[in-house]
Amino acid sequence: MATPTKLSPTSRESMYSQDMQLDEKSIPRKVQSLCSVRYGMALIVHVCNFIFVGQNAIINITMVAMVNSTSHQSQVNVSTEGLPVNSSSGPNKVLKSFSAGVSVYNWSPQTQGIIFGSVNYGMLLTIAPSGYLAGRVGTKLVVGAALFGSSLFTLCIPLAADLGLVFLIVTRIIQGICQGSGLGGQYALWEKWSPPHERSRLCSIALSGIILGHFTAVLLGGLISQILGWPFGFYIFGAIGCVYSILWIVLVYDDPISHPRISILEKEYILSSLAQQVSSSRQTLPLKAIVRSLPFWSMSFCCFSHQWLVTILAVYTPTYISSVFNVNLRDNGFLSSFPFIFAWIFGILGGQLSDFLLTKNFRLITLRKLATTLGNLPSSVLIVVLPYFRSSFITTIIFLTLACGLSPLCQSGIYINALDIAPRYSSFLMGVSREIAHTAFVLVPTVSGFLLNQDPEFGWRNIFFLMFAVNMLGLLFYLIFGEADVQDWAKERKTTHL
Repeated sequence: MATPTKLSPTSRESMYSQDMQLDEKSIPRKVQSLCSVRYGMALIVHVCNFIFVGQNAIINITMVAMVNSTSHQSQVNVSTEGLPVNSSSGPNKVLKSFSAGVSVYNWSPQTQGIIFGSVNYGMLLTIAPSGYLAGRVGTKLVVGAALFGSSLFTLCIPLAADLGLVFLIVTRIIQGICQGSGLGGQYALWEKWSPPHERSRLCSIALSGIILGHFTAVLLGGLISQILGWPFGFYIFGAIGCVYSILWIVLVYDDPISHPRISILEKEYILSSLAQQVSSSRQTLPLKAIVRSLPFWSMSFCCFSHQWLVTILAVYTPTYISSVFNVNLRDNGFLSSFPFIFAWIFGILGGQLSDFLLTKNFRLITLRKLATTLGNLPSSVLIVVLPYFRSSFITTIIFLTLACGLSPLCQSGIYINALDIAPRYSSFLMGVSREIAHTAFVLVPTVSGFLLNQDPEFGWRNIFFLMFAVNMLGLLFYLIFGEADVQDWAKERKTTHL
């Protein structure tokens, strides 16, 4: 099939409509990969996710500097093994070194939990609608506007905190509305850019930006807070986002056909690979069939249970290390971020491995369930046993590192499963499943803050046991009902014209 260099919208639709006329043998096999445009798009989304999560996660470490009390922490520092600092270098001493103009606040653990979770209240409003909207008007516009809005409200957080708790929570909610639009809207891009045999690695590269953003925010957040003061963490990440939102609009294209610099060979490869999956017409969403679909619900519930685990790791690692080992802010930032660099590496390698195994005739559903199991089960076990090793600083850090490192393997499992079961509606389904998953980001800080407030000594044990139970239920549900075949309700519906 010859591909013209320029296509009108009508020609574009006709090219996508030839889905039943192409055979897999006609798909070009020798096509450049790592230096290709499609991998460049994955890298662009990677950086976008890095900024989104950096803006979100910076408060996880700056919170240690923003509060003026550690009364919620455990009164007994049981660590005697290899602590990186002396007990005299605790968080309170670090706070005293800040400039006089930096504010601190008297927030209880329960209040901090509400602040942590407030950004996710906004996300819940927009993740699913933005996925559907991006499928209609394009990822370029939806995500670009979301990134700019999130960056502006990140810049406003220090001012909102000074104005009062209500202003801070409202600002975080609006920031979450923008971030939900960006995180949910980006999935529509892979309907047009990811060949099925490269889907795991492309999506893993893009999603790994989330992990790298958390790593960088927590690592640099401690240093920035100690040297410049905690407000500069928000100023720096907000400014970076404003600049990158302009680059996003310039660099991103919604499909290969509209990209001016893609080679004809790569364009033909992508379009031919996706020809069996792209609908030739705008078909209405089969909402009733989606609601009755057990594969969809198993994917969504497992996303929810995994996000419960991820939230514990992302939000509460700095607080756990601070409360149990009483390290200073700079070292807390390093120790809390260290596990996430392994998560970033494993997330990318997991996608590469999944696509490699797929070329070796592994069943797709086997790969999806294997990746999901490896991303859930070992991490949950390592976290739930942490309270029994709190006397060992080194063991705690090793367990946190392994838990964080294995968790992103789910990126090649449940998080892209919608592209398998319903490629024509994947942007909407991914948005809905992520919205269901993000309820964990709302619930975890609220529930965990309550448990810590009620019982500072045994609160961590209760938090980890609850996480383990939720995670295992979601995993079991997916292992029983998860599928990777295109569902009947997601296939091309033939229409007749009278």
